[in-house]
Amino acid sequence: MRFCWCSACGQDLVDNMECFMILTPGQQLAVAVLALTLGTFTVLENLMVLCVILHSHALRSRPSYHFIGSLAVADLIGSVIFVYSFLDFHVLHRKDSPNVFLFKLAGVIASFTASVGSLFLTAIDRYISIHRPLAYKQIVTKTRAVLAFSAMWTVSIVLSLLPLLGWNCKRLNSVCSDIFPLIDRTYLMVWIGMTSVLLLFIVYAYMFILWKSHHHAVRMLSRTSQRSVQTVRPEQARMDLRLAKTLVLILVALIICWGPLLAIMVYDLFGKVDDFIKTVFAFCSMLCLLNSTVNPVIYAMRSKDLRRAFANICHVCVGATPTQDGDSTARDSHL
Repeated sequence: MRFCWCSACGQDLVDNMECFMILTPGQQLAVAVLALTLGTFTVLENLMVLCVILHSHALRSRPSYHFIGSLAVADLIGSVIFVYSFLDFHVLHRKDSPNVFLFKLAGVIASFTASVGSLFLTAIDRYISIHRPLAYKQIVTKTRAVLAFSAMWTVSIVLSLLPLLGWNCKRLNSVCSDIFPLIDRTYLMVWIGMTSVLLLFIVYAYMFILWKSHHHAVRMLSRTSQRSVQTVRPEQARMDLRLAKTLVLILVALIICWGPLLAIMVYDLFGKVDDFIKTVFAFCSMLCLLNSTVNPVIYAMRSKDLRRAFANICHVCVGATPTQDGDSTARDSHL
């Protein structure tokens, strides 16, 4: 059953959705379990993050949490649409009309592009907080934060709708992607290029922050050695270590979740994709969902302020007296 459509696929890839339904029953069961498990965790995590941010006035007033909220919305929407569309196609083998399929795909593209865009805005926010700490509050204002993520969402939605509006290989009679039905390879190249630029800047921003953190630790150690007195505050050392751990987690998550996926997409642009690579790509697509699952852990739940706000909600629920939200520095809120 897996290879019975090879000749038809070779003749007309555009009108044969079966060419992309290459998973065996065992593989279908595996991706179904993965998708439903990761999807459930992703929805619950991001709902919790959004509820905490919306409930806390202190968090809502900070621009950085606008970007984290935008990330949570993108990951929440993306996980729901991706799991539904992925299982509907690869497991249930639903063959929609081209417009319906492209509309579903637009939802996936928009949400995951907005997720990367939110990561990009978060990286810019943290880069400014380290590079220009004294001017941070003047540069990153609430109004600018709203304008930034609104523009990012607009670009993501418009870009995702282009195939539905006509930039697809069926309408243009152009070269089709071997891993995405109906997607024009030029469109795929544009999306890969834009996403890669965003991811490279994110990596650069966090590498810069990591370097600044290391430079700060070395400078403090040098001052301590010169004075021969242990003057470094334990809480400062713990904050630097926590920052370094967070940045390493961010970089590892980006490389693991997006590296294999983008590599296969690039190969699709220049090489011939067989059923084995399509199968690998189907499983690698789960990495996008995994990224949406780990984002709340890395960007939100490691925040001391968000954990404090969550504890306040729990105290209210049990009838205890909540603690004060308090105010912390931009650097503290970014750990």
